[in-house]
Amino acid sequence: MSFFSRRQPRAGHEDSVPVPPAPRYRDLSADRQSFLKERFMQQITRESAPAPPPVPPARPGRQRRTALVAAPALLVAAVATAVSLTGVFGDSAATTVSAADHHEARRLLDRIALVAAERPARTVRDEHYVYTKIKGSWPGPKGGTDVFVREDWIAVNGERNGLALQVFEPGSPSLDFRSQDRKMVLHKDPNVTTYRELEALPTAPDTLLKKIQRDTGGQGPTHDEAVFEAIAEMLPQSTLRPELNAALYRATARIPGVVVKQDAVDAAGRHGVGLAFHTDGDSVVWVFDKDRLTYLGTNKVALLDVGIADATDQRPLSR
Repeated sequence: MSFFSRRQPRAGHEDSVPVPPAPRYRDLSADRQSFLKERFMQQITRESAPAPPPVPPARPGRQRRTALVAAPALLVAAVATAVSLTGVFGDSAATTVSAADHHEARRLLDRIALVAAERPARTVRDEHYVYTKIKGSWPGPKGGTDVFVREDWIAVNGERNGLALQVFEPGSPSLDFRSQDRKMVLHKDPNVTTYRELEALPTAPDTLLKKIQRDTGGQGPTHDEAVFEAIAEMLPQSTLRPELNAALYRATARIPGVVVKQDAVDAAGRHGVGLAFHTDGDSVVWVFDKDRLTYLGTNKVALLDVGIADATDQRPLSR
């Protein structure tokens, strides 16, 4: 089964693609908004017990994408892209970007790739866990905004259960009916692509892009958007694989319509330089530190930390 094929989550398992409620973009129907919100709330609040209630199907004609990485990594990038990419860009998105603007993006991505490739690699054993820490927000259940910090531990080879710890910040509406600190078991799930599977991806940019294009065929409002989203899903974990990380940025540079957004701000309030399909409206933006060019997450969900842990509930000792 390809990395980008549509997989069905099993009852009683954490869903692989937690998606926040989508803003009302012009191409996003009311039933799709309802579906996204319900699915996200199930993922973020459910503990490992009974099977989840059924959710309404996605809008006909639009395929739902499968996770390439575990839930926390998706929250950093792919969740944000799911909010905006499922409806905001039309078929002419790439044509609205000038050649000069896209060239600027290609130059920035080349610099980011060079920095990514120079980071040290480390040996990762099957008994390890990929650790991520994120910060994000979404509309509260009865108004207001929930702000949360979440840590996740996902088994490198997917053969063991993982762990999620989530804390709502003071003032979040959800604190009225949920405990502030939530611990959730993340069950072993064959529907989640593991670190080992990402490790097997090709690292030649053209070969990698062709594979992503092939495996995302028929997805998204446009194919380029589906490719962009698929790459976004891999960015958090790929920071641990320098060669793959660099290849993903060089592959992104080959996608028509990608542009630079100056003075982008991630969900933790950190300023940096951004990349997006375009700079209009509330489109998702990947954010990078202006000086170090390290990936900070997106304007929707910030990546606070990523590393390799020896066990669940233990933070990485080294980067």
